[in-house]
Amino acid sequence: MATWERLAISYAPPADSGLWAFGSAWLGWDAEAGAVPPRPAVEGLPEDPLSLTVSPRRYGFHGTLKPPFFLAEGTSAGELEREAEALAASLAPFEAPPLSLQTTGRFGFLGLSAPSPEMAALASACVERLDRFRAPPSQAELARRRKMSLTPAQEDNLARWGYPYVFEQFRFHLTLTSALAPRTLAATVEALAPHAAPFCEAPLPVREIALFGDPGGGAPFRLLRRLPLGG
Repeated sequence: MATWERLAISYAPPADSGLWAFGSAWLGWDAEAGAVPPRPAVEGLPEDPLSLTVSPRRYGFHGTLKPPFFLAEGTSAGELEREAEALAASLAPFEAPPLSLQTTGRFGFLGLSAPSPEMAALASACVERLDRFRAPPSQAELARRRKMSLTPAQEDNLARWGYPYVFEQFRFHLTLTSALAPRTLAATVEALAPHAAPFCEAPLPVREIALFGDPGGGAPFRLLRRLPLGG
């Protein structure tokens, strides 16, 4: 495996699905193909779509399970890949509740329309069972996270797991926008609603997890390998 600055475990919609095509095209980056797909025609946007998706474009269309991390000393990307593959094989595929178009704070995203114990358990397994591969966060990273007014539970997660939003604080989401001003966010979500609607009707199939790599230098992440649940 090539050298990657950071690695992450995420949910990615199936490569041949309309959801993957829509999300990748909207963000302006297909992390699996390593290419910029044609942008969808979305009427009513308040700005150029490229300016609305700067932050999530770099990460590719995904739902975070184990957030990006530097490898711990004495571990390797190949070893992580093998252990993540074994982890995926030990877990059963499932159907999550349908998606819905949502906002929180200044961001727009596709989130689950109801709680999913299976999705929460999947994320928890990825965080906990692969934690030996994670190098401790730097003081700069800790300081950056703490600027977000963390709750005591989130502070405990940051200290123990290197990220505030894990376990009980986890909320599955497929990010669609950068941090936007309230009016811009509202107009963007309104414009996206008819395009997202077809992907919010049926349960979300969760059949695999995906290993993502960060090449560093601000370059966009790549989807390195899909790992099927249940082997």
